[in-house]
Amino acid sequence: MYRFPLAVLLSLTLASPALADALKVEAPWMRATAPGQKVAAGFMTLTADSAMTLVGGSSPTCGDVELHYMKMENGVMEMREMKEIPLPAGQAVHLEPGGLHVMCIGLKKPVVAGQKVPLSLHLRGSDGKTRKHAVELQARKTSGH
Repeated sequence: MYRFPLAVLLSLTLASPALADALKVEAPWMRATAPGQKVAAGFMTLTADSAMTLVGGSSPTCGDVELHYMKMENGVMEMREMKEIPLPAGQAVHLEPGGLHVMCIGLKKPVVAGQKVPLSLHLRGSDGKTRKHAVELQARKTSGH
């Protein structure tokens, strides 16, 4: 009779670290590509329950996923790869056009509007362990082509 409540309590205790590292992903999307285009940018808002770091990604739709930032300075666009993007606990981090974003490089085929693009975010928790978080980016046609 006492085994069930003890088992439930034990399972909740063991599950707590996993629940503490929850990540909320909002509005994930990717730009649809022009024919022959080999790269596409992805955007979303990430909010972590506890401090963690976005350290990369992977997708079956492309060869590599890199973390990038973009900024305009004196009329010149600068885009650089980043090794990681900190996700402070409870703070929304916006990956958006003109700023931080994920870049799918070496697309295997064009990304068409309406397509759902699978992406695995690679995260490092405050415990130093790396895990993956699956996301689907909705491809949108934009006027940027």
